[in-house]
Amino acid sequence: MAAQKKKTPVGKIILFVCEILVLIAMIGVLWFVLRATDEDTGVDRITIKEEEIRVEMNKQVQENEVMKGYRNIALFGVDSRGGQLKTGTRSDSIMIASINLDTKDVKLVSVYRDTYLNTMGANQKYDKCNSAYSYGGAERAIKMLNSNLDMDITDFITIGFEGLRDVVDALGGVYIEVDDSEIAHLNNYQRMMVEEVAGIDSYVPVVQTGYQLLDGLQATAYCRIRYTAGSDFKRTERQREVFKACLDTAKTASPATLVKICNNVFSEVYTSLDLTEIIDLLGGITQYDIVADDGFPQMNDIKLNPGSGFGPAGDCIMPFGLENSVSWLHKFLFDENNYEASEEVKEYNQKIVDFATPYLQ
Repeated sequence: MAAQKKKTPVGKIILFVCEILVLIAMIGVLWFVLRATDEDTGVDRITIKEEEIRVEMNKQVQENEVMKGYRNIALFGVDSRGGQLKTGTRSDSIMIASINLDTKDVKLVSVYRDTYLNTMGANQKYDKCNSAYSYGGAERAIKMLNSNLDMDITDFITIGFEGLRDVVDALGGVYIEVDDSEIAHLNNYQRMMVEEVAGIDSYVPVVQTGYQLLDGLQATAYCRIRYTAGSDFKRTERQREVFKACLDTAKTASPATLVKICNNVFSEVYTSLDLTEIIDLLGGITQYDIVADDGFPQMNDIKLNPGSGFGPAGDCIMPFGLENSVSWLHKFLFDENNYEASEEVKEYNQKIVDFATPYLQ
């Protein structure tokens, strides 16, 4: 449904975000093949105002020839248990899936949700980056990513809380390495979800460490853990770990299993992807591989709050080296050596430093 779509297949786009995961591309193919009309699918899709998004892209990005060989899709997970996927809720998990259209390699980057960025473009409102979704839904969140990271994203996928449990259970579980520091937190999160989420009335405790099969609730709880060493940074690693485990399992799943996943998940999806793009995936889905993943901004480029908060911004990750991290990102995703961040990013970087420095002294 997005305007002016690229004709090249999207690739496998499997969204796992924060407590949330969705296998959308691969499983979407079978779902749409079996269902005759868009209305039958239950997928909530919108037409992104691509021209408005492109207007806010800086000139350097619009003229970047290297990036034209890639498709970049924003993956949002919102902390909504009532199906509110459009606005009014923060995107507590943010990923970018970057697909090389020639090699079919996929790279994932988690954008740390508490990163202090310019969330309103030319209006210059700085806040935690996950607030952009609350202000203006996926379109505003995409613009936030584009302006702060020198990106060219025009498509997105969003899913709510229940998606991860449904997907993992339909796949028959996923294998994950669980260590000593994680077991107690994993079970505590399971207990919380039994109390908080409708339709969950029991859970199976994880009782041992090691590589093991986790069910949907266990995998969701695993991805919520942030109280071990590494805190929220480690949590995004867990999210990507489960993301990749689900992909590996889904690649070998039967058509019946994929249809079951669709039945369980698609009513909880909000996306700009259209029917033609998803159908295009059918012939070559196994060609796509996640070859690398990481987090943004890079650890060497941030300063963490040493006390109670950065003034009105609260407890944030301050990207003092935003300019450096944007250069790293372009090397990581697009193999652009010596990429120099745009003047806009340099301006945002300086404003972040000027704001936060007094709170660090």
